[in-house]
Amino acid sequence: MTSTATRARPQERPLSPHLTVYRWPATMLMSILHRITGGALYFGTLLVAWWLIAAATSQSYFDFVNFIYGSWIGRLVMFGYTWALLHHLLGGLRHLIWDTGTGMEKETSTRLAWATLIGSVTLTILIWVAAYAARGAF
Repeated sequence: MTSTATRARPQERPLSPHLTVYRWPATMLMSILHRITGGALYFGTLLVAWWLIAAATSQSYFDFVNFIYGSWIGRLVMFGYTWALLHHLLGGLRHLIWDTGTGMEKETSTRLAWATLIGSVTLTILIWVAAYAARGAF
């Protein structure tokens, strides 16, 4: 009979780093954002459908929905929807490029990932500036 003191202790296993310690590669971050923006597009599409239904219903209901969308919170949501749409679009183009077998090198895929983020932010701002300019808001 052996005592517990003489038994061999199991060797401590190393712990894997937590997400806050691990540095996310750009491609991983863009992949996660691509999935999040895809989910956000469901919500945004419901908002577009609500606006179209209001346009088909009555002038007073359409004015009500336009009032909500024209508020600062409504514009913020629509700005986010625009960014999500463009980010998801550019992420889809990035995946289309990868489907052809090109751009799979680490450096190239990282550049494409950053281009997706920078391009989506830039295009969102340009679209909103153009829309405000077309309305004569500047």
